[in-house]
Amino acid sequence: MLQVNLKKQLETHLTHIARERDPYLATAGHFFAQQYIRQEFAQWGSVDTHTFIVGGKPCQNLILNLPSKTELKKRDLPPILIAAHYDGVPGTPGADDNATGVAVLLELARMFQDQPARHPLRLVAFDMEEYGLIGPSGASEYARELRQQQQPLRLMISLEMLGYTDSTPGSQSYPSPLEHFYPNRGDFIALVGNLRTIPDLIRLSRIIRKSGTPSQWLPVPNRGLILPQTRLSDHAHFWDVGYPAMMVTDTANMRNPHYHKPSDTIATLNLDFLTGVCEGLFMGIRRL
Repeated sequence: MLQVNLKKQLETHLTHIARERDPYLATAGHFFAQQYIRQEFAQWGSVDTHTFIVGGKPCQNLILNLPSKTELKKRDLPPILIAAHYDGVPGTPGADDNATGVAVLLELARMFQDQPARHPLRLVAFDMEEYGLIGPSGASEYARELRQQQQPLRLMISLEMLGYTDSTPGSQSYPSPLEHFYPNRGDFIALVGNLRTIPDLIRLSRIIRKSGTPSQWLPVPNRGLILPQTRLSDHAHFWDVGYPAMMVTDTANMRNPHYHKPSDTIATLNLDFLTGVCEGLFMGIRRL
């Protein structure tokens, strides 16, 4: 019954988030998604707003802090930061990129409010990820501020496109030479982290597999600079300032032909796979 209810919850979130929501060219959709996230987060606690400026434009990250288990609160453990970006590129509803990440973020908020993790959790909906290669983004500004304030993080997890699969042989591509070491079918969830996260990559991937969802993991040295494709999400900004961070992803354009296109719709997603990813992450993060 949990599987059915979770799948329905995720689909409900997707129907609200999957719409054109570029912060410059689709401001109404962007504002709607932002307010929907704020409304959903507000069910589980007070929502903090982290405002930053890009080219004179105020932008907002939305933050929900959830406490750890009651018996562990006095130990002052560093938080695990779980994030997904809610902005999109022009001309696409962005169902996989990144309504899937936001949907899972919102469901993890509900699940962890009900069953707290060992570490306190900080759930963040980042703005302006799609513009992060050409200027400041929500993640770059937030990571920089955390580092300046010397705030510790147990781990940063970026949820970046979680719902597209293709089990056809040859459907999965890689930057060379990874094709020699990983499956050629695009039916798994990938965990990509810096070297500090290797124990967490192994643990999370194993738990996700045990929950029934295929998973692969990849550690990358030197902030991912030798494999630029591994840097294409918010986690890279946390790598750059020295935090342990990983991306959870269906590998985006290395699998999904609808990436950044009008065809990136809910109908193209594998909602059973997305549900399994959400369940696996919930079980795995509780074990960290």
